[in-house]
Amino acid sequence: MSIITCPDAGRPDCACSSLTRLQRSLSNLNSPAGPRRGFLFLGANFSTEGLTMTLDFSKLDGLVPAVVQDDTSGEVLMVGFMNEEAWALTKRIGYVTFYSRTRNTLWTKGETSGNRLAVRQILIDCDDDTVLVKAAREGDGNVCHTGQRTCFNKIDTTWTEAAR
Repeated sequence: MSIITCPDAGRPDCACSSLTRLQRSLSNLNSPAGPRRGFLFLGANFSTEGLTMTLDFSKLDGLVPAVVQDDTSGEVLMVGFMNEEAWALTKRIGYVTFYSRTRNTLWTKGETSGNRLAVRQILIDCDDDTVLVKAAREGDGNVCHTGQRTCFNKIDTTWTEAAR
């Protein structure tokens, strides 16, 4: 059983508006007094079939950030952007596809190198404007164009605790 908590669900300014929409869309959560707010209990057999999972492409000129994470290790691999077409293609083919802002075209990660990212799970943030894609590495497992396993391999040594 999964529990999603959102104590402010139902408030007009709540950042968990997508949770509230999900609650309202599930008829068995409604009581004669109206939709229940605050907790959503999802059983192990919960299905999103019949629910509309949409992204808000209106905030960044038609793009949403897509964070890619290794589905086994949890390591953050890379960040790219998706437009509606890249989002639809990713879901259709099962491999992470981005929109290149510099080339103004779609590209499926690993289409030339063979180091593809097979989608295992997609999570949408509470504002419907960012996705987290949990993926399995294919090929030699190196995701970055520099040949590294992840794009996040530089450590900022100028940052200190005192800076906070």
